[in-house]
Formats: sequence, C-alpha cells, structure tokens
Amino acid sequence: MTQPDRSGPRVVIVGAGHGCRVHLPALRAAGFHVVGLVGTDQTRTGRAAERHGIAHAFTDLDAAIAQTGSTAVTVASPPHTHAGVVLAALGRGCHVLCEKPFARDAAEARMLLAEAGKAGIVHAVGNQMRMNPERILVARAIAEGLIGEPRFITIAQYAGLVADPGARRPGWWFDAEAGGGWLGASGSHMIDMVRSWLGEFVSLSASLPIVSERERVAEDSFAIRFAMANGVEGIMQQTGGAWGPYASLFRVAGTRGTVWLDEGTAWIADRSGARPLPVPPELELVPMAPSDDPRKPYIHIELPPSIRLCEAWRVAIEGRAAGVPFATFADGLACMEVIDAARASASAGGALVAVRGAPG
Repeated sequence: MTQPDRSGPRVVIVGAGHGCRVHLPALRAAGFHVVGLVGTDQTRTGRAAERHGIAHAFTDLDAAIAQTGSTAVTVASPPHTHAGVVLAALGRGCHVLCEKPFARDAAEARMLLAEAGKAGIVHAVGNQMRMNPERILVARAIAEGLIGEPRFITIAQYAGLVADPGARRPGWWFDAEAGGGWLGASGSHMIDMVRSWLGEFVSLSASLPIVSERERVAEDSFAIRFAMANGVEGIMQQTGGAWGPYASLFRVAGTRGTVWLDEGTAWIADRSGARPLPVPPELELVPMAPSDDPRKPYIHIELPPSIRLCEAWRVAIEGRAAGVPFATFADGLACMEVIDAARASASAGGALVAVRGAPG
C-alpha cells in the first residue's frame, strides 16, 4: 500500500467502495495526504479507514472537513448523492473531484457548475480514461489535421461486466432512481472521449435496451446515432451484458486519413500507409499488472490514468498549468446534456432530439 505524503494537500474521500479501491491509491501516488474517509455507517467506515491506513472515519462530510482541515474532497458515492456532497464541500471552500456520472441530470449538473464557479475552487470529474496516452494521441492527431477534416466516427463495444445477473456489482448501476444505468456508468466515459476528440454533440437518436437476463432495471446497453457541431456523423453503442470475450472498435475517418485504437495503441492510416502513433515520454503511464484480488479485476485499467488525473488536479490546485487537460464540472454538464437527450430520445422511441447547450 502506498504510504501517505503528509506534505501534500489534505483530502477527504467520500465513498468507501470505489473511493478506497481507486481514489485512495491514486491520491497517495499523486502526493495528496488522505486524512479522512466518509461513509454512511460509522462502524463499517471505521473498519475501512483502519484497513487502509486512513486516520479518521466520519459519516458527516462537514464535520470531516472541519476536524481534518482538508482543502480538497473526492466524491466516490452513488450519483444520486453527488449534489449534496459537492455542495457541502463547496460550502467549506474545498476543491472537488467528483466521480461520473456527474449528476442525476443536466439541471443538477448546471447548478453544481454555477456553485463551483462562485466558490472559486478547482473542480474535476472522474473521467480518468481521457488521460490514457492513446486517447490523447487520437485527440492530437485530429486537432493537428493529420486526418484532414473528420467526417465519421464509430464506437462499438461488447463487454461482459454485467452479463451474469448473479455477479456482485454496484446496486446503483441498475437503479434509475439512484442515477444508474449503463449510459451513465460507462457511456459517460464514451461521451467524454468523443467530446475530447471532436467537440460538441448537437443531435442524437438513441435506444437503451437490456441485453442481460434481467427485467425491470435500468439499461445495461445503449445505442446512439449522433451528429457533432463540426459536421461529424457518428455511432456509439455498447453493451455490458454480452457473454464472451471483450471486443471493441474505436475509429475516426477523415478526408485525408483515419485514426483508431487497437489494444491500447493509437494508429493512423493515410496515403503513406498505416502506422502506430509513438507515445512521448511525458504521456506514458506507470504500467500495472492485473490484480489477483477478485475485488479489483480492473484495477490495472482504472488506476494508472486515475493517478495521472489526480496529479493534474493537484497541479491545478497549486496554481500550475496541467500538462494534459482533465475533465471539469463544465465537461460533466456537457456529458449530462448528452445523457439527458439520449434518455429523452429512447423514451420517444428513438426520435431525433437536439442536445441542449450545443453550439448554435
């Protein structure tokens, strides 16, 4: 276990599940001093804090901040609790890193962004996957015109994370009233990636099916056809309920070339042929082997970019420029606008819906 750096910014984690599994090691690796853990049950939270070497356990965030002198808070509780937790942190003038999906809907996200602006703090959203080198390289290739004018994007994924109804997964993933559903739990990462590559969504048509052997729960899959402000047409679909090996396609075609992802590597093809895009040293992440702990099957995927996100957040808190832009509450709002539009479209049988807040 990474030991705390007591010289770094003092931070409290809200949420003992994802908070202890991912936020805690990422924060410590980034130089934060984790001084408190906030949960809903004092006994369980106390045990988790002791197990992970966190000095204090609380069930009240305001008390946690006051007693520990923290200047930062990370939020890893279920999405329906985010607003109350974030507002409590902002009320104490704390910098905030909030997990995705950022809020229950865009209206709530808009309110949180406004309050964060009034508080004058550094805010971030837990879309850590945009910190992966291959995703940054695709964004740069598009921005630098290496594929000409982008015209078409396809994202398709088959995953089995929730294929087995008996597998132990966070309850809110399947509870629409708790802000759940695969669109928010996983689709928020996809939406953030598309936006970081291509800009803003303007319209979409969506369906939100259930693929696994479940009934009367929030969706475990999504299929979205969309248009971007820059004219790009796209398809984004993913299921978490498919048995069998993981399969994916991430590809953007432009007038003079195509970029895509293949097993953690960014590739480009143009008149000169196909070639991988080299990763500059400053973008490299610390590699991590898969864990033998059955409670952490994806930690080798989650943790390295989470460390980079926390490093960038700390740099921003200290008033320095982050090397790679991280997702902020403004990005969280933009993502929720897309999610709201997708839910509205699905409720209307796949009708074309404009994305609120889009340019023009």
